[in-house]
Amino acid sequence: MYYAAVACRVLLALVFAASAVSKVRGRTAFAAFEDALRGMRLVPAGQVRRAALAVAAAETALPVLLAVPTTETAGLLLAVVLLAGLTASIAVTLRRGAVVSCPCFGATAAPLGPRHLVRNLLLTAAALTALAAAHRPPPDGGAQAAALLLAAGTGALAALVTAALDDLAALFAPSR
Repeated sequence: MYYAAVACRVLLALVFAASAVSKVRGRTAFAAFEDALRGMRLVPAGQVRRAALAVAAAETALPVLLAVPTTETAGLLLAVVLLAGLTASIAVTLRRGAVVSCPCFGATAAPLGPRHLVRNLLLTAAALTALAAAHRPPPDGGAQAAALLLAAGTGALAALVTAALDDLAALFAPSR
C-alpha cells in the first residue's frame, strides 16, 4: 500500500502542477481559464476572477503540500476537496447542456464531457488511496529504492496520460 500511495502522490502532484502552470503561465492563459469558468455559469459574473484565483492557488499549493511529508495529509485532503468541487462543477455544467472548453490543462477546443468526470473520479480515488496509506512507514527490504523509483515512475506516467487526455482522445477518435 505504501508504494501505491507514493505513485498516487506523484500522480496528483504532477497533474496539479501541470494544471496550475497551464492557468498561470501568462495573462492570456489565465483569461482563457476565466472565460471557461464564466461559460460554466457556476459563480456570479463578478466572482469569476476570485474563483479562478482560488482554483489556481490551490493547484499551485498542492504539489508542494504533497511533496513534503509533514504536509502530505493536508495536501491530500485539499486534493479531495478540490477534486470534489471540480467534479461537481463538470457534472452541473454537463447537466445544463452547456458546451464549454475544458479549462483543466489550459484552454483547448475539447469541450467538457463524461471523460472529464471519469478522470476526476479516478484522481479522487488516487487521493483517497494515498490518504488511506498516509504516514505508514515504508516496508523494510533491499528493494526499497527500486520500488520507490518504480512507484514514482508509474505515477509520472499516469500524470502524463491524464494531462494529455484530450489530445489522446482526439488522436484515437474515429475519423469523420
